[in-house]
Amino acid sequence: MRYSFLSLLANGLSGQSRWTPAWRDAAPKPAYDVIVVGGGGHGLATAYYLAKVHGIRNVAVLEKGVIGSGNAGRNTTIIRSNYVLPGNEPFYEWSMKLWEGLEQELNYNAMVSQRGILNLFHSDAQRDAYARRGNAMRLAGADSQLLDRKQVRAMYPFLDFDNARFPIQGGLLQARGGTARHDAVVWGYARGADRLGVDIVQNCEVTGFLREGDAIVGVETTRGAIRAGKVAVAVAGSSSRVAGMAGLRLPIESHVLQAFVSEGLKPLVDGVITFGAGHFYISQSDKGGLVFGGDVDGYNSYAQRGNLPIIEDVCESGMALMPRIGRLRLLRHWGGIMDMSMDGSPIIDRTPVPGFYLNAGWCYGGFKATPASGWCFAHLIARDAPHEVAGAFRLDRFRTGHLIDEKGVGAQPNLH
Repeated sequence: MRYSFLSLLANGLSGQSRWTPAWRDAAPKPAYDVIVVGGGGHGLATAYYLAKVHGIRNVAVLEKGVIGSGNAGRNTTIIRSNYVLPGNEPFYEWSMKLWEGLEQELNYNAMVSQRGILNLFHSDAQRDAYARRGNAMRLAGADSQLLDRKQVRAMYPFLDFDNARFPIQGGLLQARGGTARHDAVVWGYARGADRLGVDIVQNCEVTGFLREGDAIVGVETTRGAIRAGKVAVAVAGSSSRVAGMAGLRLPIESHVLQAFVSEGLKPLVDGVITFGAGHFYISQSDKGGLVFGGDVDGYNSYAQRGNLPIIEDVCESGMALMPRIGRLRLLRHWGGIMDMSMDGSPIIDRTPVPGFYLNAGWCYGGFKATPASGWCFAHLIARDAPHEVAGAFRLDRFRTGHLIDEKGVGAQPNLH
């Protein structure tokens, strides 16, 4: 069924009885051309673009739980392309362009809202760094605008501009940035892939790999063995675990990233704001709750929950930026498992194991990268060559020294 005003009207008149499931809950076949392990945004986008762009439709997406039950539904929904390094910025700008046409492409309301993202700066040195970042964005075709204190005050007069420790001096604005509904993105890609013939197999956990010599030729699952010409893994924080089954040790650590939602408010924050003197970012959902987050917890974990020290750190940063939020009640919080790479940038590459392809190491950039990640991973799988905007995301860069250290903090995952 194609969604439209007419289909909405027809189903309304029929008592909502004619809607069909958005995608099939498929049973696994004995063999596929490609198996994508991981039913989150990246895995589903990969399957969709394999079918849509490359015509490879004998594809299965295997998800150990239900669609969207992992990191895809455990983030703060921000989309942006305000990166600085050549290895990153063209990729994320391509992702922004795909976001801008995503709802028409998928015939699904992903609630893409280009409300703008503002990165605040608090010192002369930080202003210079943001000016450099804005110039790098423009060279890659992205939009950027360096704002002074007066311009920022006109946008958000309720911020604490005269904080003694962190006075706000201005900000870098990307007007095309914003948010999207994380669940809807996953559902849209699942529906789109299913319409093109992709099998989406839920409650199917991968427990091992089938081998012929050195090559991987399929997977062992809780629903039996499934053979494949190629196996592609996009499992975020579980990347090290799954790759370990194939005998690979990845340059990745898994950490918990917490996110928070407050009680509902009248409209207050109409864009996305980031605090330049600490790791804090905030926006407002359509329901009125303030959605915010900060740093990862500083220890390795596969748990989808965090600890109190980071809650305290995030709330302190929020209070330094917006003292008025101190009166709010916290409605809920959650944790996502982050696959933190050694340089803070992702990996989209073939592995040394024949037939085994890897999409991992997304750190904080996973959700915003969803369309481009799927596009570039599908290109790699179909053509056995990297896409031009993802050519720097090589697995062997950690051996050769070609790191993409966006934050400039070295090869220590938890600092990214």
